[in-house]
Amino acid sequence: MNQETPVVAESREGAVAVLTLQSGPVNALGSALREGILAAVERAEADPAVTAIVLIGGGRMFSAGADITEFGKPQRGIPLPDLLDRIEAAGKPVIAAIHGNALGGGLETALACHYRVAVPSAKVGLPEVKLGILPGAGGTQRLPRIVGPRKALEVIVGGAPIGAKAAAGMGLIDETAPEDSLRAHAVAFAERVVAEGRPLTKIRDRDDRIAEGRDDPGLFDAFRRENARRMRGFEAPEACIACIEAACRLPFDQGLAFEREQFQRLVSGSQSAAQRYVFFAERQTAKIPDVPEDTPTRPVAKVGIIGAGTMGGGIAMNFLNAGLPVTIVETKREALDRGLGTIRSNYEATARKGRLRPEDVETRMGLLTDTLDLDALKECDLIIEAVFEDMGIKKEIFSRLDRIAKPGAILASNTSYLDIDAIAAVTGRPGDVIGMHFFSPANVMRLLEVVRGARTEKDVIATAMQIGRKVGKIAVLVGVCHGFVGNRMLAERQREANRLILEGVTPWDVDRVIHEFGLPMGPFAMSDLAGLDIGWSRETNLSESVRDLLCEIDRRGQKTGAGFYDYDAKRNATPSPVTEAIIAKVAGRQGVARKPASDQEILERCLYPMVNEGAKILDEGKAIRASDIDIVWINGYGWPVYRGGPMFWADGIGLPQVLERLRAYEAEYGDAFKPSPLLERLAAEGKGFKDL
Repeated sequence: MNQETPVVAESREGAVAVLTLQSGPVNALGSALREGILAAVERAEADPAVTAIVLIGGGRMFSAGADITEFGKPQRGIPLPDLLDRIEAAGKPVIAAIHGNALGGGLETALACHYRVAVPSAKVGLPEVKLGILPGAGGTQRLPRIVGPRKALEVIVGGAPIGAKAAAGMGLIDETAPEDSLRAHAVAFAERVVAEGRPLTKIRDRDDRIAEGRDDPGLFDAFRRENARRMRGFEAPEACIACIEAACRLPFDQGLAFEREQFQRLVSGSQSAAQRYVFFAERQTAKIPDVPEDTPTRPVAKVGIIGAGTMGGGIAMNFLNAGLPVTIVETKREALDRGLGTIRSNYEATARKGRLRPEDVETRMGLLTDTLDLDALKECDLIIEAVFEDMGIKKEIFSRLDRIAKPGAILASNTSYLDIDAIAAVTGRPGDVIGMHFFSPANVMRLLEVVRGARTEKDVIATAMQIGRKVGKIAVLVGVCHGFVGNRMLAERQREANRLILEGVTPWDVDRVIHEFGLPMGPFAMSDLAGLDIGWSRETNLSESVRDLLCEIDRRGQKTGAGFYDYDAKRNATPSPVTEAIIAKVAGRQGVARKPASDQEILERCLYPMVNEGAKILDEGKAIRASDIDIVWINGYGWPVYRGGPMFWADGIGLPQVLERLRAYEAEYGDAFKPSPLLERLAAEGKGFKDL
């Protein structure tokens, strides 16, 4: 009869008890593992033959931290803070042996041990801030005591993991061990601790490193100022700072109580709920109901890119960064040289910031082949077209690729709006055609909309999703419709924003409301940044819209020093009386009644139509899940993660309320606000998008 594998395996190496965590792939510190650690530590401490204890992770890591699924549920088993107090109070030395990751509660567990040993490849960190919370088991109190408040601020508020070498330099790791003999090294280290009579070092009792926080309390406000932009709107970073401040001015137990109070406040709040939702939603995007995880993928060893402009060059960098050779094609040498120069200058700028070695720049550039000959793509496994949004040009390119590309090559378009099925139809291999919509700048933005055509083969979909992850993107599968998911919803916001300014609301008031909601910038500031003349020409645009009139007088955005806003030499924006006069002129021609609008109305009229369009997208099957739509908007358009995406946000408001306001606006402004049947149905049933 097979016995259930214990969550903590107990063994002996001489007089050293080795406790191996073996609870799932990441050793999440759920109630069963916490109870298992407690029992094993108490048994080892009670055994007179044991002189020291080594705590080590089984599998691929020490521990990735708390079991997030337990948040918000009734407490089961010993709370992690109590377990760590018990480990720290042990009468025998406890050594944490770290490989893989020790993150969140995993690092907090290591901090409660008396000593820490790690292999060079290990990573440690406290990423709780990314879930809208803070380290709630002593992390904000112990870490400053061992690395000092300045480093603690970087680690806790930044949330990024750090390598073992950097951790050792901070004093966080006592000793590094060879990669292949962590257990033996940790046991030998424990034996030395006992033989040398080293003290049971409790971080809680250390006072030397936190002195700088008492001597220079201004360092906390300086950190706030330096990081104000990236912390804007988030509650958790400020709570983390306050807890580290408390570590410097309060006794340990009082600081711990303050940390716990702040943790409980955050974990029960709306921001953490949203950020935890996003954490799981990102992982859901890889799950496609009719494309199983074991679907075979096509090998991609060489990539071709057509177009060396802003998008093509940025897309190329993603593949070069992943070590994949790229052949980039242009029609003119000047355009090709300009594109190659931009790629190199981007890499060199990264190297100057210390994020890339000079030799890495040359390695990546060495993977890039440039050509004016489309036939050079005949051996590529994946070819991505990244030219203008012109259906005629795209059809011509795909018709030629159909003759050039080898059998089985994936033919992808980076189109933002256009019909993938129409593009695929000009080829004799529509099953090999797919959309891969990168977002600008393509080498920075995390989102990749993978657009599934009506005849796209499943292995092509699986390959596109896999290659997206390989080049560091969050790939979301969407269906064919004008603008797909992100831009289709964006068009709703843009329409209403443009209507609002004709009614008398200023562009800067619309932008202010959207910015205060949490987006990086409003629609008019964004238009100025991108360039008002994208898709505009003097010959073909005769609509006499505000944008057209601005472009006609060369107010084309930041690049010309004027657009909706006026810009100084440093591109600082100021409201423009010229723009206001043009808006008044257009409104007069169109007979638009001028009237005021509250901030709430501006917000509702810009965002509720987006939610409504998202509901239509779901109803049409153009997105698999509401959470996929949210991930598109968070990673492609800067929707604030602490609001969870437009569909999650609407659920939080309540769909009946959203529906009521849409109906009110429909009565006043017409069919643009007509509610989606899905929205009406969910509201009537008392359900949300989360229930689909």
